Amino acid sequence: MKLVRFGEQGRERPGIWMGDGRILDVRATAFQIEDYGEHFFGGYGLKQLRMLLKDPSAKYVETDGVRLGAPIARPSKMVCVGANYAAHAKEFGHTVPSEPILFSKATTAVIGPNDPIVLPPGAREVDSEAELAVVIGRKARQVSRGDALAYVAGYTILNDVTERVVQRSGGQWFRGKGFDSFCPIGPFLVTPDEIGDLTDLNVQQHHNGVLLQAANTKEMMFDIPFLIEYISQGMTLLPGDVISTGTPPGIGSARDPQILMRAGDEIRISVDGLGEQCCRVV
Repeated sequence: MKLVRFGEQGRERPGIWMGDGRILDVRATAFQIEDYGEHFFGGYGLKQLRMLLKDPSAKYVETDGVRLGAPIARPSKMVCVGANYAAHAKEFGHTVPSEPILFSKATTAVIGPNDPIVLPPGAREVDSEAELAVVIGRKARQVSRGDALAYVAGYTILNDVTERVVQRSGGQWFRGKGFDSFCPIGPFLVTPDEIGDLTDLNVQQHHNGVLLQAANTKEMMFDIPFLIEYISQGMTLLPGDVISTGTPPGIGSARDPQILMRAGDEIRISVDGLGEQCCRVV
């Protein structure tokens, strides 16, 4: 299934993307599912959605002109992985890490997959990073690598937008990556049964039509099961939490000359099987 949230910002409704020009309106059903958040993923939400797909009385909305929000609502936390592709670490002159580098993004930075990315006042070096993200489906604490994928609700696309000057000057990364609108997510949350080999997904970013990033998840140093195991040893992951698995090489700020985000630019990011997001910079 491809889960979406649709409607005006702040008032999104949960739905299922049917792929035929329609969205199944999940809230307009007997289950009355309020949203795709911790309660939904931690309960029987995904099982209920599969039942709805067989319901002849289900209500649908045409996709034309419909805004998509981020496919998850209010995650308790977003855990991001830095330098998870060796070539990306090297393009920044960093030592290839021996274990995952973790940081967080503010949940208030989350926007929909086609919403505008707003440059903060005084921004000088804003960059975007194409990433595959994992959404947790069950409470996870000290999970083993072998069991890790059983705790996954689905996968989506995340753009880890960053103000590099702020990132470098602050002593840590949170503020430079946490500005409002600096985390487009979506368009879909795709359930694991619709994804093939997690270690063979192409990740791409186009900036104004120019291909900046083109890599494959097989190039990750730390794969998804390892990341879930590693992170869950020290913190409890709740249903709906996001793990963003890191960006491949090719980002604009590491180029010579640099290709940075300016008002009017278009950023397109795609991952095999997860669709494409397209954001304008304002």
